[in-house]
Amino acid sequence: MSHKHNNPFNKDAEPEVCSIEHPEECEQNNEQKPEEEVKNEDTKLQEEYDKLNQQYIRLAADFDNYRKRQEQERESLLKYGTENALKKMVEILDNFERGEKALEKVEDCQQVKDSFNLVHKQVIETLQKLGMEEIEAEGKEFDPNFHEAVMQTPTSEHPEHTIINVLQKGYKMGDKVLRPALVNVATAE
Repeated sequence: MSHKHNNPFNKDAEPEVCSIEHPEECEQNNEQKPEEEVKNEDTKLQEEYDKLNQQYIRLAADFDNYRKRQEQERESLLKYGTENALKKMVEILDNFERGEKALEKVEDCQQVKDSFNLVHKQVIETLQKLGMEEIEAEGKEFDPNFHEAVMQTPTSEHPEHTIINVLQKGYKMGDKVLRPALVNVATAE
């Protein structure tokens, strides 16, 4: 029996058969990678896997630490933000107490009004410094994002959906509504 060399692209070619006369050719064709080479590849793959796994573990730990740090910073901001606001409000409380003592023997009503207005002004300025703003309402068009209609009055004096009267002031801090303004809204007669 002789060994035939076949064209691999020829469909009609017969499959290659090992000849008894030349067994070494058969071994070369069916030869696999030596065992040592396979072990080296396995070792390299294991090392690469271990390296990537360690990177993943470090990255997961870093992310967990980052998340914890962010949470602590958020809590700290809330805590110290409130602390800062309270410190400013304590100053106003001091002024109320000073005013109360100063007005104990005062009979002049105008002096009482002036003291009250002074402290009221200080409260408003302090709250504005903390970022609070009054929501504009009277004479404006009703906006359900900032206003809460508790009354509707049919009128021809004002355009429909115009705020006629503010029953309770509303406040916001930036874009966040702290309390909507309670308003009376004009409707068509």
